[in-house]
Amino acid sequence: MGIKFDAGEVITAMVTPFKKDLSVDYDKIPELVNYLLDNGSDSLLVAGTTGESPTLTFDEKFEILSTVKREVKNECKVIMSIGTNSTEKSVKDAKEAEENGADAILAVVPYYNKPSQEGMKAHFGAIADSVKLPVILYNIPSRTGVNMLPETVKYLAERHENIVGIKQSHPDMDLITEMRMVCPKEFDIYCGDDSLTIPMLSLGAKGVISVASHLYGEEIKSMIEDFKTGELKSALEEHKKLYPMFKKLFMAPNPVPVKAALSKTDVIKDYVRLPLVILNYEQKAELFALMDTIRED
Repeated sequence: MGIKFDAGEVITAMVTPFKKDLSVDYDKIPELVNYLLDNGSDSLLVAGTTGESPTLTFDEKFEILSTVKREVKNECKVIMSIGTNSTEKSVKDAKEAEENGADAILAVVPYYNKPSQEGMKAHFGAIADSVKLPVILYNIPSRTGVNMLPETVKYLAERHENIVGIKQSHPDMDLITEMRMVCPKEFDIYCGDDSLTIPMLSLGAKGVISVASHLYGEEIKSMIEDFKTGELKSALEEHKKLYPMFKKLFMAPNPVPVKAALSKTDVIKDYVRLPLVILNYEQKAELFALMDTIRED
């Protein structure tokens, strides 16, 4: 039996607000946090890819974590993304996250160096053994170049009581079925792609770690609740309504489109750090037109 950890059903992978000079806008973070909590988010994930982690410094990441923790107090769980392709660095970051008050950590499959399944077991085992925090694995083969198999997830979940779940960003639904069949029943599977939330829920996922919840958190929360209470037609209608936006938010590298959308509603500015660039005029017009269409519906 693993440790108990409940982050809810809608975890928002939070963007990092920047100023015009591309420094982190720490003053804007509390406003963003409260906006997300008021609009359907159960928990927040900070310093992930959506938070532009590749361009954040070590100090920036943990100052963001501290700022978010001060604002939420005990209203929600704050999960820190600490995964890198270096086990030693990931362990260091995991310990730092624990010392700075994170409620859990998210660790991605090492990218670019493409470890074997045995390497993944050793990597995640070292992270889990270094802290007492709940650990959520993150499998995203499109970015890492390698896929963590269900048997590897099972191995880790059974041998480390603080490995409590996985964020699965892969369209192969057979893998979700296999994970649900072999992993402990209390092990949580989170969808890592908004457009796959309903299919994954049908196979036993708990919820979603979402980008679109920056804009449609209440709707996504309602969709999940409808699905789980048997209101399948209503859940499907909400899914179909939001599906075009689920896809449009990846018309350019994440989080460029969602930051543009948030700038339209004056939540934050759409500044991003290189090598990302903001949407051009035509892309913004296309995105904003879809936002207007969804609002009218």
